[in-house]
Amino acid sequence: MKNKFYKYIENLQNTITSTLEKVDGLASFKEDIWVREEGGGGKTRVIENGAIFEKGGVNISSVHGELPEVLRKQFGVEEGNFFACGLSLVLHPINPFVPTVHANWRYFEMYNASGEIVTQWFGGGQDLTPYYLFDEDAVHFHQTCKTACDRHHPDFYPKFKKNCDDYFWNAHRNEARGIGGLFFDYLKETEDFSLENRYDFVTEIGNSFLNSYVPIVEKRKGISYTAAQKDWQEIRRGRYVEFNLVHDKGTLFGLKTNGRIESILMSLPPKVQWKYDVYPEENSDEAKLISVLKNPKSWV
Repeated sequence: MKNKFYKYIENLQNTITSTLEKVDGLASFKEDIWVREEGGGGKTRVIENGAIFEKGGVNISSVHGELPEVLRKQFGVEEGNFFACGLSLVLHPINPFVPTVHANWRYFEMYNASGEIVTQWFGGGQDLTPYYLFDEDAVHFHQTCKTACDRHHPDFYPKFKKNCDDYFWNAHRNEARGIGGLFFDYLKETEDFSLENRYDFVTEIGNSFLNSYVPIVEKRKGISYTAAQKDWQEIRRGRYVEFNLVHDKGTLFGLKTNGRIESILMSLPPKVQWKYDVYPEENSDEAKLISVLKNPKSWV
């Protein structure tokens, strides 16, 4: 399974980066191939200063080795080895009317001292972070997620949508990072779902990503914007940074397993503002966004 899934994310990385280069029309992805001293490595691909994307990355990695202390405590084991692979992407557009997007699909195995698999699971999801809210864009993104989920089980979308709202929550700000999407973790083999079923579901979600996001980019990329609207985008980007550095499990996992720091922090936007005590004007477009972030809603 680990070889099968890694081959999948290799192909998906190629598909996503080639498509995004066409969408941008100016910049290309720069590739870094890196090796992890403890075992494994990955391919980091970053796009910067494009016509559409100010900064973005589409990364894959496959790492293995002895479980670090923080994971031994988390899993309640004294020793063991692990394998983890996945694709992670973040895109920060220039235009504040085009939303930031994040996605991740991953697979994990843990072994006992004899090298036997003792647990294995899939995780991942995708979520949208707009700076100006267009209801039709939110509906499109969530409908694409729901359609992919519904092909596998009618309970998946409502469950994983709620997981996403709960997970991407900036508790210290009492607001969501964005308008959600899907989040799932520890998808293991059960009586109802084989590991192949889990693989089919996760790859279905991965294959749906471009259709969930690219139409929104195409629709909003030509909207003109003011300096004040760009300021608002950069202030809201600050909230994105706060979540990733304070709460995000993937970031923390990478930092605690001696991951490649440039790849881990690729998710951070290039230009951010932290202004003191900023609140949008009442009934403004900016206030409309904050209202939804304070109270996540059902889109489909």
